[in-house]
Amino acid sequence: MNAYVFKIGNFGVRWYSLLILIGVIVGILLIEKEGKKFNISKDFLFNMAFWAIIIGVIGARLYYVIFNFNLYQNDLLSIFKIWEGGLAIHGGIIAGLIVIALYSKKYKMRFIRITDICVPSLLFAQGIGRWGNFFNQEAFGTNTTTAPFRMWSLKIHDTLAASADTLAAKGMDVDPNVPVHPTFLYESVWCILGFFILNYIVHKRRKYKGEVFLLYGIWYGLERMVVEGLRTDSLYIANTTIRVSQLLSAIIVVAFLVMHIINMVKLKKGTLPQRLSLATAPATANGANAESVEKIKDNNDERENEDVTNN
Repeated sequence: MNAYVFKIGNFGVRWYSLLILIGVIVGILLIEKEGKKFNISKDFLFNMAFWAIIIGVIGARLYYVIFNFNLYQNDLLSIFKIWEGGLAIHGGIIAGLIVIALYSKKYKMRFIRITDICVPSLLFAQGIGRWGNFFNQEAFGTNTTTAPFRMWSLKIHDTLAASADTLAAKGMDVDPNVPVHPTFLYESVWCILGFFILNYIVHKRRKYKGEVFLLYGIWYGLERMVVEGLRTDSLYIANTTIRVSQLLSAIIVVAFLVMHIINMVKLKKGTLPQRLSLATAPATANGANAESVEKIKDNNDERENEDVTNN
């Protein structure tokens, strides 16, 4: 595979960069489309996404460097050579969510409301971006001769041959001459499928505010728990055989699943906090119900946001 779309002299455009850019653009357009349905300012969402992407890339780089510091300790300036590769999606997601939380607080928007709208589109963008790994011939798994889809190339052969001792120390016996699992493909398909499922839930089956965000963590976490165990390029905790992303994904799945179950139980009992509720509440003395009050508050938040972003 040629990693470059085109190359002129020392300048070239990589498929990896192009596909990430396409994923970002498609993700933003989908978020803005969803925001319109919920009457949220387009300017607010675009500006938020702009900063979330920039800080997200920094977070993805820092996450990778922290768990691979031995690669950079003798040349600290190489930390900034992001074009040479080395991004971790978990770091990007964490940093992006921090930006969304701070941005939402600044403009008096509800964090859980914004994340419910954004995370389905994030999954779609992840699904597109993963194909950059295909053109780079990276993010592949261990050997397989039985999987419906398999991949192999000279670059994969050379990568496995060069890292055979390191992989063996982690308990993985690989043969450079045997095809491997296309783990990038597994994740891409899982993410795009998740987009359609969560998008359906947002509009048809959402039970409480914040539910889609929790389901995103559960859905994506389950995939990483399984697929990460197949990969040959995982980040590890120090000198252990514990994969960082696998452990973090397991923690997220358990935590988010517990919170989801608690919220569903409270919903069934009628004790779900009003800030999370989507259900119509009994009418108040002045004829308005709690849901109406909630909508009025949301509309006020939106108008305040529009005033800020339009000035």
